[in-house]
Amino acid sequence: MTDRRPTLLSRITKAVVLWLFRLKGWSVAGEAPAARKFVITGAPHTTNWDFIFFIGTVNHLGLKPSFMGKVSLFKGPLKRFMYDMGGLPVDRSKRNNNYVEEAADHFERAEDLALVVAPEGTRGSDGTWRSGFYHIAMRAGVPIVPAWVNHATKKGGVGPAIMPTGDYAADLAKIAAFYRSVMPDCLRFQRLAASAAALKEAAAESLPVSLKERVRG
Repeated sequence: MTDRRPTLLSRITKAVVLWLFRLKGWSVAGEAPAARKFVITGAPHTTNWDFIFFIGTVNHLGLKPSFMGKVSLFKGPLKRFMYDMGGLPVDRSKRNNNYVEEAADHFERAEDLALVVAPEGTRGSDGTWRSGFYHIAMRAGVPIVPAWVNHATKKGGVGPAIMPTGDYAADLAKIAAFYRSVMPDCLRFQRLAASAAALKEAAAESLPVSLKERVRG
């Protein structure tokens, strides 16, 4: 679906979004990742304005983000529009369908892919993260790039790429540390850091006694 002119609707949508981004006067921090494939975690997700800021930010950084959507949205009149906006179809109706495997397949087929995931799930989240983004990055062998937005200051951006090691608690702590560094007063990020610490503590308790102090340190 790339060797053609984008639909008029997609071009109008992007133009309006970028106009709103400039109108709001947001500023962007950080640089585009050097990697060609990565998972972007967008947080905190508190309002529909997050979408507008995000599109403006990735455009500023020269990135072309993708997202995963229900395969039913990629049929009929919406098909070309969804692809133009960066959509990737996911068929959850098949038996034994695995969201992580399907995402990993998209990474394997693509030469460049910046897959956006909202790890909190919904705007009403209390700061608890779902681990799907991490399993996708692990399965695909790609780094995780934390993206953030602060509507109070009209600032946001992306952080350093973090390569998952398989130690979810430790890697989540790294991600939480970055988010706390840019928005230390954000309650959601405080809860994220607390969740990472609790996971690390739980992991330490399951280790032999000789290793517990090393992990806690």
